Amino acid sequence: MADLLTHVLVGYSLATLLSFRYEWLSPRYVTVAMAGSLIPDMNRAELFVSGRAVEAALGVPFSWGAFHTMGGSLLAVAVGALLVRPGIRVRVAALLFLGMASHHALDLLLINPSGHSYAAFWPITGYNPPTPNLYLSSDRWPAAVSGALAAGIWYVRYRSPFATGSRTEGR
Repeated sequence: MADLLTHVLVGYSLATLLSFRYEWLSPRYVTVAMAGSLIPDMNRAELFVSGRAVEAALGVPFSWGAFHTMGGSLLAVAVGALLVRPGIRVRVAALLFLGMASHHALDLLLINPSGHSYAAFWPITGYNPPTPNLYLSSDRWPAAVSGALAAGIWYVRYRSPFATGSRTEGR
């Protein structure tokens, strides 16, 4: 669970930092980036609905594991962007991509006994890049660090004397 929280907090931090530069990036768009950081972990839906059940219902080959690759994640980003009105699709796609990319970047740092990570860039290549073996997904310190970072950014954004959080929503 700390792993999932870490991804969401990093998505929040990155999008909020970008909101200092881009005025249109309101809190609701920050939420989109946070949702994007959850896309690769959609592979955990296998715990609730088996891939075989989805395959039988759709009549096409299906695996939840594809969401934890770049190809499957990009497909989910594209579907997510198509679900919003045309005027904001590019922004939503960019923020979903930001969250998704940050998730993959963090997962490529995980400790793996083989010294190599997963095939993150599938279907472009099945290569498993080497990992620096920084932390386990069950470690709590990444969540603590990302939480402290997110809290600091939140403070600067909304509570500090330099806060610009009173901007209007809905652009």
